This record gives sequence, C-alpha cells and structure tokens, in this order.
Amino acid sequence: MLRGEVRSPVDKIWNTFLSGSISNPLELIEQITDLLFLRRLDKLHRLEEMLS
Repeated sequence: MLRGEVRSPVDKIWNTFLSGSISNPLELIEQITDLLFLRRLDKLHRLEEMLS
C-alpha cells in the first residue's frame, strides 16, 4: 500500500485524469505508464547529451 509522500502525488495525478476525459481505470494506468516511460527516456537523453 502506498503511503504519504508517494500516495499524495499519485492521487493528484489520478484525480486529474479522472476529472478529464479518461474514465476507464485501465486506460488511465496506461497513460501514466506512458508518461513515466517518456520521462525516463528524456532523463537518459539529457544525461547522454551532458556526457558527450
């Protein structure tokens, strides 16, 4: 179970998506996963640029 410092941001994101056009929980999880994946790719790309 998620606690305090992790749960609050996750709940905020979850509620933001639910108040928008996404109402299917599976689609919501897919969207959050895509965002996390893209964020990780961006961080790796920035690190690669700094090392080059």
